[in-house]
Amino acid sequence: MDLRTDTEFEMVAKTFMGLEDILVQELTELGAHNIEKGCRVVTFTGDKALMYRANFALRTAIRILKPLSHFTAKSADEVYDHIKQIDWSEYIGEGKTFTVDSVVYSDTFSNSRFVTYKVKDAIVDQFREKTGSRPNISVADPDVRLNVHINGEEATLSLDSSGESLHRRGYRQETVEAPLNEVLAAGMIMMTGWKGETDFIDPMCGSGTLPIEAALIARNIAPGVFRKKYAFEKWADFDADLFDEIYNDDSKERDFQHHIYGYDIDFKAVNMATTNVKAAGLTADITIAQQDFKDFTGNANPAIIVTNPPYGERISTPNLLETYRMIGERLKHAFKEGEAWILSYREDCFQQIGLKASLKVPLYNGSLECEFRKYQLFSGKLKEFREEGGIVKTEEEKRKMAEKRRSWQKREYEKKQEEIIDNESADILSFNFTSLEKERAKRKAQMAKRDRSDRKDKFERKDWSDRKDSRKPFGKHFDGDDNGARKFKKFDSRAERQKDRKKFFGKGEE
Repeated sequence: MDLRTDTEFEMVAKTFMGLEDILVQELTELGAHNIEKGCRVVTFTGDKALMYRANFALRTAIRILKPLSHFTAKSADEVYDHIKQIDWSEYIGEGKTFTVDSVVYSDTFSNSRFVTYKVKDAIVDQFREKTGSRPNISVADPDVRLNVHINGEEATLSLDSSGESLHRRGYRQETVEAPLNEVLAAGMIMMTGWKGETDFIDPMCGSGTLPIEAALIARNIAPGVFRKKYAFEKWADFDADLFDEIYNDDSKERDFQHHIYGYDIDFKAVNMATTNVKAAGLTADITIAQQDFKDFTGNANPAIIVTNPPYGERISTPNLLETYRMIGERLKHAFKEGEAWILSYREDCFQQIGLKASLKVPLYNGSLECEFRKYQLFSGKLKEFREEGGIVKTEEEKRKMAEKRRSWQKREYEKKQEEIIDNESADILSFNFTSLEKERAKRKAQMAKRDRSDRKDKFERKDWSDRKDSRKPFGKHFDGDDNGARKFKKFDSRAERQKDRKKFFGKGEE
């Protein structure tokens, strides 16, 4: 059967920030057309067979959307009217259920649920007017999943062809606290360029996500082989024969001549990882064992190290910084050749490793803005390593690091410009345009003035009745009666105080 069809259509592959370039590579190899990279998305065109393949074979995609309509959304009524114009009987058959997911970045719509309700109302009202009945809503297992994305005034309505997120491969039976996302794990490995040419080691493997994804990459096994269902299988135009042929095509799988090792100090995590490896059918390629990283003495064969240590956020360790010092010590003395790639969140943790990274890649692990750093490992001194032809940083890595610095400088510049704009916008109210530096100086002076005022108030509230020196608060003056008793007199003005002072000390007459 010819798996391609005549009709091509637009599709959107969603991913994590930082994995867009890897996803572009995957789509190119898959045969997609008109590929364009965006922020957390890659758009492309292809036919039905490509949509099935994208869901089944892409390692770094979270879901695949098929846009139905692009429109302007300036108000809730505009959203409602546009959705109601679509003939929903083509997509939602009689007795079928549907659900709507909304992602909104707009000042007009502050709540994504409000957009969801508007879309649902438009669809339900159309069915009521045409048939007198309405389709049911099902959140757990709907027949049709719709996705609405609004950015400013630009809106896109799509069919969700994936259903459950594609990171849920289906092999994970048990998991540790805060497990590494499968899509992120696959993206990390693909960033290293490793495809099975050497052994692979994860010394802090947790529930085994990195070793399992590494084995799938090494053997070129599609990540969708474990998955039980996709949303497109419930569509009216689903081609079961076409998908079966794609699913059963193992012609691109390959042999793996090396081995993958996963270690963890936690015995419970080791048991979970072992269970997951068995569920994936990869016990011949992966060895899971309990071992503390500090006890590593090296690897018999050339190997790449990829790991995700604790950050001290969702999961920690009794002495976090000491753990990272130990990692650096082991990389320097136990693994004298090869590469080590480490994903972490805290800069102070990276500093404890004590090695210079040749590449730093920003990646998001959930909501945490992390970095994925590469360390070139070698024995002896750096000068000797270079004299022997060793390369610490390739030209491509130098280019990427330069791009990262430019990107950082751009973000800092944009942030400063936003502060200036905000400052000037506030100044319009008082017709006083100032620079950011002047505004900061003004605020600093105001704070200093407030501090002086607070000190003065505290000074004047103090009880001076038992003081015997000449330091008195302003507005009060020491006087004495005929018996030499001490008392304080209160004056209404500075002039009265000076007049009384002259009289008391005999330097003037009243």
